[in-house]
Amino acid sequence: MDSENTALVRVLGRWDVLVVAFGAMIGFGWVVLTGDFLRDAGAWGSALAFAIGGVVVALIGLTYAELVSAIPKAGGEHNYVLRGMGARAAFATSWLLVLGYITVVAFEAVALPESLSYLIPGLESARLWSVAGSDVYGMWVLVGVVGAVVMTALNYVGVRPAAVFQTIAVLFLCAVGAALLAGAFVGGTTEHLQPAFGTGLGGTIGVLMAVPFLFVGFDVIPQSAEEIKVSSRRVGLILVFSVGCAAAWYILVMLTVGSALPADELGASGLAAAEGMAALWNSSVMGDVLVLGGIAGILTSWNGFVIGVSRLLYAMAQSGMVPAWFGRVHPRFRTPSNAILFVGAFSVVAPFFGSELLTWMVDAGGFAVIVAYTMVALTFLALRRREPELERPFRVPAGRLVGCLAAVCGLGLTTLFLPGMPSGLTTPEWVVVGLWGIFGVVLVRRIPRVRPGPEAEEQLLAAVRQPARSR
Repeated sequence: MDSENTALVRVLGRWDVLVVAFGAMIGFGWVVLTGDFLRDAGAWGSALAFAIGGVVVALIGLTYAELVSAIPKAGGEHNYVLRGMGARAAFATSWLLVLGYITVVAFEAVALPESLSYLIPGLESARLWSVAGSDVYGMWVLVGVVGAVVMTALNYVGVRPAAVFQTIAVLFLCAVGAALLAGAFVGGTTEHLQPAFGTGLGGTIGVLMAVPFLFVGFDVIPQSAEEIKVSSRRVGLILVFSVGCAAAWYILVMLTVGSALPADELGASGLAAAEGMAALWNSSVMGDVLVLGGIAGILTSWNGFVIGVSRLLYAMAQSGMVPAWFGRVHPRFRTPSNAILFVGAFSVVAPFFGSELLTWMVDAGGFAVIVAYTMVALTFLALRRREPELERPFRVPAGRLVGCLAAVCGLGLTTLFLPGMPSGLTTPEWVVVGLWGIFGVVLVRRIPRVRPGPEAEEQLLAAVRQPARSR
């Protein structure tokens, strides 16, 4: 490939990196799940679960922080595993991440119109059909498709405009958070924070099981490493800091909303966070403002994952793992334009299939992402052993201990998806994983076996090109 036609451009500063990662971790779940969390675990139990979950994700994030500083290349995990564990392991990890990222992007196209229906009466009109028991409405499809086109176009014309949009949306989120905090002092009461731990330890553990999945998204930072104009060491620090910011956000929501109304009343609400905000300020308008904050979260998550999956596909194309078409960089906008269009096509089609099918896909994608996290932790340990001399601008203290803990946490999170677990995947979700896996096996068979090492990517490209020349 001509490097002039495939090079990305470094335009993202420190703030851009932070808001992209933070925004990717904050979706709409905090608006709809807060009531269940507070009912089962209480305000303090929920806050404790998010604090523990934040530590778990931070351990995994620390391995990412060292690796992104040592190997600052677009595609993140793809490059780490290629160097640390070889070509086929890198493909498997990247393939799982593509599933995880692209399902989130597709689901946001469905979540946007559903969320807007809380504010705009009449969106549930013009029923078209039902998919897996979920009704699909014409207005929902229209809103979802328009949103998909706008988000795709925004990312197509440059990562900088996408980062500016992310900044605006995250600042609005922060304003909503400030209003929640102020409202807790205006209309909240500590009496509503009792019982502190809801139904007891079981409730807190139940929340803890869901917590790590709400943090998925910090890893979009490594995906865009070649577009960041910040020192490698600072990128690692920002990544870990973004996880801390997300943990602080969720803890803030639990304590402020929990102070608004009794836990049982919040647990019975479909939008507990919005009702809590309205109660704190004694104003239904403020409840609508919080829903708008949730919609901002949808858009920041959507935007962040478009950035992540398009750069991952770009990196896979650069290594010869997927067609070179995905590696094309727009000559003017300097974005992986074809990869963005491919992801955009998924999000345009998604609203036609309703929420239930997309929920299956997102849950399957969550499993895929956690497996990939575990692979990164194992790669971190492998590179510490194989390449101790590798320059690491951000070096994790007690690296082997942190790496082992991260790997154990990753394996532990993976088991939560297994049959028999409260949050285990259902049969349709395993079907999604299975079909994606079968397709991946077909593709991986064409990838040469390349051993790990500093020259792994060059060796892989040479092996991929050699059969092409012989033809």
